[in-house]
Amino acid sequence: GNPELPTAVNITWSSINFKTILQWQPKPSGYFYTVEIHGQATDTKKKCILTAETECDVTDVLRNVKETYTAQILSVPSSGTDNFEEPPFAVSEKFTPYSQTVLGKPEIQNYTQKGSKLNVVFQDPLTPYTFPNGSFQSIRDIFQDDLEYKLYYWKDQSSGKKAATTKSHEFEVSVDSTKNYCFYIQGVIPSRRENRNGQESMVLCTSIGRTILDDYGAEVFIIAAVIAIAIITLAIVLPVILCKRKNAKAVREKESLNGV
Repeated sequence: GNPELPTAVNITWSSINFKTILQWQPKPSGYFYTVEIHGQATDTKKKCILTAETECDVTDVLRNVKETYTAQILSVPSSGTDNFEEPPFAVSEKFTPYSQTVLGKPEIQNYTQKGSKLNVVFQDPLTPYTFPNGSFQSIRDIFQDDLEYKLYYWKDQSSGKKAATTKSHEFEVSVDSTKNYCFYIQGVIPSRRENRNGQESMVLCTSIGRTILDDYGAEVFIIAAVIAIAIITLAIVLPVILCKRKNAKAVREKESLNGV
């Protein structure tokens, strides 16, 4: 073998919504890496053959998401090896995509607060895997009944959070009709021991009954009032001035006629 060649260390699986990247160190010098993915029931697949990188996208060879995989990262000398020589390699920890991939952020599509009801509609994160027709599978297509979503919501400018759960694409919760609410959503897999909670969506807030005064303060109204007064004054004064000028002109014309 090549005992002098360094083997990979700090091997980690980084996986969100089933897009999975294998990462390791160190940067190779005078040799390359080749990644082999070993499944329990699938043939060994080679990826990133003779790469000088320290990461490898292995998403497409982990398609059987409930299987448990290990990665072997081979250190291959630049001069190559003869067929009988086994290059040194390092082995990753086991990885099962179904139980270890992180759930990404759900996308909030629409929300309304009408009366005492807050309604939030959202979309599942998509995975890199496709259906036969080419459309992307969502995480719900893969997890199905194992997946649920939590809505956390609270009165604007207060800290007391409430939570609701759904297996659909929509939440409807009862709220105080006179208050604004802020909220976010995250996916959850209750059956998991680890990585149960997914990434949180962006926080959004309703603006029911929120006036311009709340958002911009009194200055806007003072400026608006000044402008309004100016317009009203102009609307009253201008016709008076025009009327006086018209009368004055008429008087002058009459005088000049009389003077002839």
